[in-house]
Amino acid sequence: MTRQHATPLIISANGATVSSAAPLGLALGGHGMSEADIQELVHRYPSCLPISEIDPMFAGAIAICRELATPAGPIDNFLVTPSGLPVLVECKLWRNPEGRREVIGQILDYSKELTRWSSSDLQREASKRTGRKGNVVLDLVREAGHEVDEISFNDALTFNLRRGRFLLLIVGDGIREGVESIAEYLQAHAGLHFTLGLVEMPIYLTPSGEKLVVPRVLARTQMITRTVVSLPDGMVLADADDEEGDNGFNPPETQERREIRERRREIRHSFWTDFLDGLKLDDPEQMLPSPSLGGHIVFKLGAPGGSSWITVYRDVRFNAVGLTLSSNVNSPGERASQMLSEQATEIARELPGATVDFTEDRPDISQRLVLRDLNDVGEREKAISWLRERINAFVNCLRPRVRSALSELDR
Repeated sequence: MTRQHATPLIISANGATVSSAAPLGLALGGHGMSEADIQELVHRYPSCLPISEIDPMFAGAIAICRELATPAGPIDNFLVTPSGLPVLVECKLWRNPEGRREVIGQILDYSKELTRWSSSDLQREASKRTGRKGNVVLDLVREAGHEVDEISFNDALTFNLRRGRFLLLIVGDGIREGVESIAEYLQAHAGLHFTLGLVEMPIYLTPSGEKLVVPRVLARTQMITRTVVSLPDGMVLADADDEEGDNGFNPPETQERREIRERRREIRHSFWTDFLDGLKLDDPEQMLPSPSLGGHIVFKLGAPGGSSWITVYRDVRFNAVGLTLSSNVNSPGERASQMLSEQATEIARELPGATVDFTEDRPDISQRLVLRDLNDVGEREKAISWLRERINAFVNCLRPRVRSALSELDR
């Protein structure tokens, strides 16, 4: 569904006059508010956050403090529900495209860091920040009018912290482009039991000179959960990216096999880490994936349900690296890819050396580089440099076309 942005109307007390509130421009040059101002607004008036629309389980969250210190950096706003569910808020002025990408890594790092905490750790840091002694988190919850048992609250808070059961909120003054890709990025990479919400706080000027803030939900994810599989003693679940054997029977697990598999995962993770560390994309809206333990990573293209992406892969069996436009079967992403057939000539010209084939039901836009030995230091660097250059070209060529096709599908 297309996001709606309407202008609020101000009706006089007697109903005789109706006037429009004027939208103020983003950042300091327009509405004059800073990120610290938004933080203060959230802290003093936590009810301005439309939490119930995002996840009702987190409704009624109480503001604990601003700038909660963690090893990953300070959390802009920290709140908690009477049932011990944490809420993390990251506030951003949306004028800086680079900041849109950085906010993803920030809030993800904070959530991962908090999974190492207990209620005692949180109590300690909250006390430092507020200057209050005792169990400040529990005290603030009780001061808000909630009768909670101390032991039960602390146990629940520790459980939710360790489990990663959070509500993550990104709050901005004018979130516009890249909303879908931000949501999909976190949905795909967090691996915690979290819910994500993107909240826009556009600011308007009333005829009387007052400022009007109209919070609204732009996007939200479903809660991400882990799936646990129990295996008989001595057996192991095969990893599709372990580059060994086939899809048939795997022999019982041994220490040697575990060490070999772990070493392969370390090599793959190191490869993707180095690739991403030096990657510079022309498109500031393209979300970056996290380093993977597997043989590939994906760059989401903003299709509904994450149904269109560019796969970047490393295949040590054939000493090859490559990338390809991918999509889910019978999805908006697949239909958008098929709609690019009329632009095949232009795409081939912008991606020299790539395969651009629309003769089958599923388009093939891909490119592959075969090397002598991917484990050789020089060949590894060659592969990384080539992938960096090609993914930038693929994103520049395909992302705007896929998004344009998706817009046509929505009409």
